[in-house]
Amino acid sequence: MPSEMFNPPHPGLVLRERIGEMNITHLAKHLGVSRVTLSKILNCKAGISADMSLRLAEAFGMSPSIWFDMQTNYEMWQAKHKRRPRIGRFDIAA
Repeated sequence: MPSEMFNPPHPGLVLRERIGEMNITHLAKHLGVSRVTLSKILNCKAGISADMSLRLAEAFGMSPSIWFDMQTNYEMWQAKHKRRPRIGRFDIAA
């Protein structure tokens, strides 16, 4: 089992770093999404969906699992560190 990353960054931050000073409107048009959708991702207000992972992978020539896994790791870390009720083991035999 791979080691858990400590507080992984939101994938929007990674994407923002990757695109640098690229025009967001131009990139959104290239990806076939609205500027608002892309802006929400870049500002960490929305996650990267499976569909967006495929679009980014095609645009940047990489595996879609990179983006999808980054989003999953981010969400899992956030969920693990959020206060929630204690849940006991469920006994199916009962």
